[in-house]
This record gives sequence, structure tokens and C-alpha cells, in this order.
Amino acid sequence: MGAAEMRAQAIAEARAWIGTPYLHRASLKGEGADCLGLIRGVWRAVVGPEPQDLPAYAPDWAEATKAEQMAEAAGRHMRAVEPEAIAPGDVLLFRWREGFPAKHAALLVTPERMVHAHDGAAVAEVFLAPWWRRRLAFAFAFPGA
Repeated sequence: MGAAEMRAQAIAEARAWIGTPYLHRASLKGEGADCLGLIRGVWRAVVGPEPQDLPAYAPDWAEATKAEQMAEAAGRHMRAVEPEAIAPGDVLLFRWREGFPAKHAALLVTPERMVHAHDGAAVAEVFLAPWWRRRLAFAFAFPGA
């Protein structure tokens, strides 16, 4: 599969998750997912089996360690992309606040829109509004994309 086809498949898969209820640590389309679970599900559909076991994590895991665990894990399995050079099909990681580790993930589906799972809501496609752009910390491309 070529890079453009892989990106298109990732976008289609992310959109297929829209409406999946938010459920912490879950990754089952139509049943439940958190932001990482959405990306894990897209990975399984586009790349194949997940590359590592999912460690236990609480909703406030990043605040406790201050380490960039999500970005480090993504960097082990995906190609880093400069946040200024993001393209549809890329995985985006956000910081909730300055000085905090990135702990929210989304998939860019157009230059202006992303799909993500947000606590208290369902997986949704939203605008990559200025609020989100200011918090974009890291971006990654799936292997081969």
C-alpha cells in the first residue's frame, strides 16, 4: 500500500469510529474508546497488530510523572512530523496546558479538521481550531505513510 492510500485508509477508519462513546482505556469501534484507543484502533486497521502492550494508566497519569510518555511511545513506532508540516492522516498529540506532558491524541482528517475522543463525549470530527493549534505539541505519521 502506498503512502497516500495508507493516509486515506487511516482517515476513513478514524471517521468510522465517529459516535463511539468515550470509555477510558477502551479501543473497540462502536463500543468505547478514549483518545489513545481511537489511534490504536486506526493502527490495527491500517498497520496491523499493535506494536506494544498498553500499560496501565489513570486519567491523570501524565501529571504524576511529567514525562512525555505518549510522545516517546509514538516516536518508537511512527515517524515524527514537525507540527508546522502536518498533513491529513497524521497523529496529533496535544498538551492540555503549558508545561504539562502531551496526553491527548487525535487524527488529522483534513487540513482543518481532526477526529478525536474526548472525555464525557463520543468520538467526533471537529475543527482544528486555534485553541487546539496552540496546544499541538507533537505529530507523527504511521509507518509507510
